[in-house]
Amino acid sequence: MKAAVMRANNKPLEIEDIQIDSPKSGEVLLRTAASGICHSDLTVLEGGLPVPAPCVLGHEPAGIVEEVGAGVTDFKPGDHVIGCLSSFCGTCKFCTQGRPYLCPSQFLPRLDGTSRLTAGGEPMGQFANLSSFAEKMLCPERALVKIRDDMPLDRACLIGCGVTTGIGAALNTVDIRPGDSVVIIGCGGVGLAALQGARIRGAGKIIAVDAQPWKFDIARKLGANECVDASDSDPVARVHELTGGGAEFVFECIGLVPTVQQAVAMTGRGGTTVLVGVVPIPKMAEFMPADLVLQEKKITGSFMGSNRFRFDMPRYVEFYLDGRLFLDEMISSRIPLEEVNEGLDRMRKGEAARQVIVFD
Repeated sequence: MKAAVMRANNKPLEIEDIQIDSPKSGEVLLRTAASGICHSDLTVLEGGLPVPAPCVLGHEPAGIVEEVGAGVTDFKPGDHVIGCLSSFCGTCKFCTQGRPYLCPSQFLPRLDGTSRLTAGGEPMGQFANLSSFAEKMLCPERALVKIRDDMPLDRACLIGCGVTTGIGAALNTVDIRPGDSVVIIGCGGVGLAALQGARIRGAGKIIAVDAQPWKFDIARKLGANECVDASDSDPVARVHELTGGGAEFVFECIGLVPTVQQAVAMTGRGGTTVLVGVVPIPKMAEFMPADLVLQEKKITGSFMGSNRFRFDMPRYVEFYLDGRLFLDEMISSRIPLEEVNEGLDRMRKGEAARQVIVFD
């Protein structure tokens, strides 16, 4: 099968023919229908997250089941599914306490030490037990969820990571009350999903902040009341002006030290900063502890939208089909696998909200 392989950091992905194993116990083989290109893939490629090469990237998939391994009862050939990196064991304290997105086993490889993917007999890394930049995927069954057959798969794939991360941060991680003021920093796929989560929760004033003004038309369509161009203004001062002293909730959806610092500064007294973007590991953001204490601000992280994905993702499908969640508007382009490097470059330049690789 064809796959986009990371052979080294900061080098273009190489389109190669690689081999995929047959499903073993607890595994599912699927034909990839579509995969979103997520900023985390770019972060890995640029060395911001430590993933060894060679590896097939991609972790935002939707597909159709072709074969199941021994013991798999939740899926059968022909099922339409979404893949999620929040694979769960079902028995640890996080899973049994209702926080399976924190399961410590989610990124573990096969217990027998074999590789699901190989190239010329050599093991090939599988990103997040998914590797959706490939024509087929072999995944743990607990990394998948069945969805309705009438959900378009080129839109369903966005739910697998970006949408779940953003909308879940607003719906699950914090408690937005009707009328609360909300700021979204970063109007890429994750930020636009968080914006929609705030709208669904009934937020009063929703402010979108980005340095790419072309994204504001999309943000307004999805629910933003105000937009702040961070490239030609003091975004912190502008947010304070619009909110009368800072917002109740500020979602940082980029993962840069300066925007994390701005997010805390935009948060009003008693408000909450929600860190959604992943800051590259070598970087560190500094805060003023006195600011947090004297104004009783809170900072919280949100990993993958605090998801219970087998419950949440079918619900987000329903949100799309009943008109509450807008996905079509978030897609900048649909491309074949062979154009993945061009897609990554557009993401690097800030020229796309969300791009989808579509397979035949």
